[in-house]
Amino acid sequence: MSKFHILDIIEKKRDKKTLSKEEIDYVITNYTNNNIPDYQMSALLMAIYLNGMDKEETTNMTLAMANSGEVLDLSKLNKIFVDKHSTGGVGDKVSLILLPLVASLGVPVAKMSGRGLGFTGGTVDKLQSIPGYNTELSKEEFINNVEKIGISMISQSMNLAPADKKIYALRDSISCVESIPLIASSIMSKKIASGAQKIVLDVTVGDGAFMKDIVQAEKLAKTMIDIGTLANRETVCILTNMDEPLGFSIGNNLEVKEAVNFLKGNMPQDLKEVVFSLGAYMLKLSGLGDNIEQNKKKLEQNILNGKGYEKFVQLVQNQNGDITYLEDLNKFPKAKYIENVYAGKKGYISKLPAKSIGKIACYLGAGREKKEDIIDNTVGIVLKKKVGDFVEKNEIVAQIFANDMDKMNEAIENMNKIIEISENQTKIDTILKIIYG
Repeated sequence: MSKFHILDIIEKKRDKKTLSKEEIDYVITNYTNNNIPDYQMSALLMAIYLNGMDKEETTNMTLAMANSGEVLDLSKLNKIFVDKHSTGGVGDKVSLILLPLVASLGVPVAKMSGRGLGFTGGTVDKLQSIPGYNTELSKEEFINNVEKIGISMISQSMNLAPADKKIYALRDSISCVESIPLIASSIMSKKIASGAQKIVLDVTVGDGAFMKDIVQAEKLAKTMIDIGTLANRETVCILTNMDEPLGFSIGNNLEVKEAVNFLKGNMPQDLKEVVFSLGAYMLKLSGLGDNIEQNKKKLEQNILNGKGYEKFVQLVQNQNGDITYLEDLNKFPKAKYIENVYAGKKGYISKLPAKSIGKIACYLGAGREKKEDIIDNTVGIVLKKKVGDFVEKNEIVAQIFANDMDKMNEAIENMNKIIEISENQTKIDTILKIIYG
């Protein structure tokens, strides 16, 4: 019989006391095995939400969740594995560009991603909009691909961090999502379970991000770096702006096309800053260069010489995707209706609110509101202007891609309501802060 009891542990956290590693291990193991019911776990999560956790508690929670299922062992590949994760946003096609690009410079990429729940699809949904691309590989195939070509990107099909899946769903149903120890342990447990030795995190901040202000984002970043330090995983957090969508395209195959064009040298400035900043730190953590500016030059070089694009083609081909779609982007199926959104007056674009634009894209069918929703790969929004750009009256600001005319009309109406134009030019800083241990 166990020396621990869940009621004692709930009471301890309720009374703002620190939980031991053994108590946390007991809770995570027994909740994963269904020996602790949801109502008791809910009580404990609410106590954590209200009273917080210290560094050790948060790290112990992370490691217990990481070890609650399979832990991917990449040691046989004899390389340093640096994983990249984003806390999410609108128009975030960074992984599609960044991971083939760093792989082309010798950083091995073994990337497992979830499906998107929210504004647009996740990385897996975007890859699945390339006809034939297989995201469901066995662990052996996945590791063999990394060995063979230096990169594999698949859906998270293995039994990784099952405790996190259960706790995440429960947090959502009891309004306990916005807790920094719980967010940090959720993110870091998945990274550790998926074999990462070093971690670069894109912590998005602003209107379209989970963290609305920089103070909260810094707290989250520092918590994840503390976990990384205690768990012996070097971690860097880059705080990036998500007040407007990233790049120009929002929607699945629209974002794939933008990613391909980026790898061919057509690089929107904000997207370039995010990709090159994350990539420069991935190269540094891999031991391929300590000078961040030099690392950015290496990344740019592999855009200009085509090696980043070649690696993306190799990745797609290796996972049975039809590369003729990458060679001729016009082959991608298009939405039935494409309509323009026009500027109501002349001036500078002062607001393109990411969250509202993301919601419109989701309403068109580019994202999921519920897990079982089917994504439409062809719909979405392509911006023609960004914050700070000058527009004449009736100039095109965006294009809407829809397969339903009623939804199209509503999307245009809503876009007209949310785009703001002013006489004064405003600028958005893309990289807000870089934090490391």
